[in-house]
Amino acid sequence: MKTQTKLWAIVPAAGSGSRFSKTELKQYQYIQNRTVLEHTVNRLNTLDLAGCVLAIGENDNFARTLSFDHKEKLHFCLGGAERVHSVLNALIYLSEIAHVDDWVMVHDAARPCVTTACLEQLYQTAVATDQSAILAIPVRDTLKKVSQGTKIKTTVSRDQLWQAQTPQIAKLDVLKTAIESALKQQLTITDEASALEAAGQIVNIVHGRSDNIKITYPYDLELARLILASQQCG
Repeated sequence: MKTQTKLWAIVPAAGSGSRFSKTELKQYQYIQNRTVLEHTVNRLNTLDLAGCVLAIGENDNFARTLSFDHKEKLHFCLGGAERVHSVLNALIYLSEIAHVDDWVMVHDAARPCVTTACLEQLYQTAVATDQSAILAIPVRDTLKKVSQGTKIKTTVSRDQLWQAQTPQIAKLDVLKTAIESALKQQLTITDEASALEAAGQIVNIVHGRSDNIKITYPYDLELARLILASQQCG
């Protein structure tokens, strides 16, 4: 009898957020009396998760004090120097409590606006195809390649170009093996899909939404406030 696979989430939240502020972490900024991280994790928990692993910094004494929904499903592990190391640490942690074929959804700590509908569609696509998948949107703006400084070299065709988002979903052992292999080869890994691609895995795109923004700069925080307010009204 085949074991029923479960769905887990990983949120790498050990980053320094240097582009947001040299003194403040973007995931701990407040929107509607809750931190960005709380909004993000609570949105993930609208799915029927087996659990959610937060990879946090060594000196982070704040994350565990937050009032998350479904706090009983939360797990914490030590993050790493880069995002990919935090994700791998969380996968290693999960390997002790989850099945190798369980699905793992990795989501940026600073993406609090992802909709439940997108989360459900991503998960359903992965299960239906039995393949990894990511949320992404088609590139809409004209892209320019710059040769040096601010001088335009050429216009880049948007055909077949998509802007990757998170969550990104894969089976636990598949993703763990792919990341370990990529790190061993010293490849540049900017998201889970890039590790999976390097390992020869098929990764499908699920059409996301443009309001699934990643808070990167201080002005993104106000946009996230407006989006969350709009989603609640809708």
